[in-house]
Amino acid sequence: MSSVCVITRAVLKEHTEPVLTSFYLEKDKLTEVHPHLEGRSLLGNIYVGKVKHVVKNIDAAFVEIAGGQTCYLPFKEAQAPVLTNRRWDGRLLAGDEILVQVMRDALKTKEPALTAKISLEGRLAAVVLDGGHGVRYSRQLPGEAADHFREVLQSVTVPDGMTLVVRTAAGDGWNSKPADTALLREAGALLKKAQKLLSVGRSRTVFSMISEERPGWLIELLSHKQLPDKIVTDETLVYTALEDLYGSGASGTEKRAPAVAADSVEQLGKRTPELPGGTKCPEISFYRDSRPNLFALYGLAGKLEEALVKRVWLKSGGYLVIEPTEALTVIDVNTGKYDGSKNVEETFALINREAAQETARQIRLRNLSGIILIDFINQKDRQAAKELLEELRSFCKEDPVPVRVVDITALGLVELTRKKVKGTLAEQLKGLKPTGVQR
Repeated sequence: MSSVCVITRAVLKEHTEPVLTSFYLEKDKLTEVHPHLEGRSLLGNIYVGKVKHVVKNIDAAFVEIAGGQTCYLPFKEAQAPVLTNRRWDGRLLAGDEILVQVMRDALKTKEPALTAKISLEGRLAAVVLDGGHGVRYSRQLPGEAADHFREVLQSVTVPDGMTLVVRTAAGDGWNSKPADTALLREAGALLKKAQKLLSVGRSRTVFSMISEERPGWLIELLSHKQLPDKIVTDETLVYTALEDLYGSGASGTEKRAPAVAADSVEQLGKRTPELPGGTKCPEISFYRDSRPNLFALYGLAGKLEEALVKRVWLKSGGYLVIEPTEALTVIDVNTGKYDGSKNVEETFALINREAAQETARQIRLRNLSGIILIDFINQKDRQAAKELLEELRSFCKEDPVPVRVVDITALGLVELTRKKVKGTLAEQLKGLKPTGVQR
């Protein structure tokens, strides 16, 4: 298996209880870490909020939600909001009671960010309360697949004020009856849920929480463009939820494997159901042994330490220096152990190509966001520089968080931006001990 998601508990110094954490690995390299601190994250929750202040010079309003939490609502995210105390007339006013969803948790000194475009997401489709009407298709869907789904969804009625979005994942095995059935079923369920949410929201008092988002580990899992090949967990509730999500499909075996055999250890309670269109779902395994625990089995302690150090070595002998600052992050590519007797341009090209791939992984792993500047090794060949930029774009496409590789600046630095969703890995793992939980 080339990609694995390990869901287990790790010990946090600041908490008496271990914290459920998702670890994503590709070819045994750590690519993402997501601690799920129960009660801390508001991401995805839906509330009836109250507009406290409208600040036109920053094109935003400040909205209070449950618990007295003040949040930031940009005007661009409130172009057709659902108000519960009056009819929408194109103006957002102080005192308005409004349905909002948290789209970003608080970051350092910044308040949580809201949107009035309520989104209910499934694996194949999503419904957005954006004032629209009809069906929209992911731009990454093949044209033939989108045309096919237009025919399939003709029987579906989308109420005014909503947009049904067909997601990229629907394109897997799209030309089949099971895929059509699955999309129709999920679209119908989401539309029904959206209508119920509107009904409930309009009848609730201000500051009520209308809907609490699914568990953090599940949100992260479904946000990926491509699911991992395997999911391994030692959490009963997580394993049960995964079974509910993907169905029982093929019956699996359940056995106790030797604690030292990684391959056999992971085959506990294995299930490999089929997704619509014949697409394979992740192999789901339940891990029972306590020695070694999952944390130790996958060597996560060492991998986490490497994810937080300043210097990252490359196989070619070069290395990266990663320097986060308040305003931006700078990544410097160095020749390191380069042997001067070799062809200089070829060596620089080799190091830069490897650095581009590793930089994309480190940005994703460390959850770096905002403006990022990369100082690659200077190459005389301009065409080589353009090819390097395209390679970097290709590597960044694997990131579930939107990344935009802008261009090469006049000073020869590569500039990119990454959407801010949560704090950096260092901020999230503050106080994390490199140990798992003995069961």
